[in-house]
Amino acid sequence: MEARRSRHLDWDGCFNVRDLGGLGAGDGRKTRWGALVRADSLSELTADGWDTLSADGIRTVIDLRNADERGNDATARPASISTVQVPLDVAEDREFWGEWGSGPQFGTPLYYGPHLRRFPERNAVVISEIARAEPGGVAFHCVGGRDRSGQVALLVLALVGVAAEDIAADYELSARRLRALYEARGEDDQGPALEAFLTARGTPAAAVIAETLASFDIGGHLRGGGLPDDDLRALRDQFLDS
Repeated sequence: MEARRSRHLDWDGCFNVRDLGGLGAGDGRKTRWGALVRADSLSELTADGWDTLSADGIRTVIDLRNADERGNDATARPASISTVQVPLDVAEDREFWGEWGSGPQFGTPLYYGPHLRRFPERNAVVISEIARAEPGGVAFHCVGGRDRSGQVALLVLALVGVAAEDIAADYELSARRLRALYEARGEDDQGPALEAFLTARGTPAAAVIAETLASFDIGGHLRGGGLPDDDLRALRDQFLDS
């Protein structure tokens, strides 16, 4: 796996899939190839897509979508894949989503900090599920692989010591991948409108991510949400090279 150079993964039926390996963790170590993958909806995978996912070593899938977003898989999910459903949104909190659930701010990292403050327990559950996954790679996904998946990627990468600028660079890779997804669905690309919204505020995505990370002790915050120290250690053991 160390020979891999492209983080983008071609899983037929998906558009925005990438390996979070190969990133510096600040102590001379790097994130391990094949350990953790972020993605758009895996329910759209073809049979060939599932075969490739399995060949890439994925054994656990963490589905961040709400129940009403899931639907049926396009093709049968292999028996070798364990699926864990952790709806990250906490969509039943109508007060929170009354503010954040409409308008372009939901498609940006602006809501990450407020969500982390409001729902530390749900964020902690996702990290625990990654840390406690059975041997093999873990893939987590939402619908487009940008927003909820971006938040989880931010948390994991920060917890293992990846620098803020590298976390932001990973986030920004989704913009180009999602163009093809929108085209395939016959939808307008949301990317330019979201970028214009952030530019008008003077808060590009990279700056929002840097500010969010600077304003949080991510590990301490998630511990307060119930994340055990053992899971933090397991995450580093699982996700960093030796």
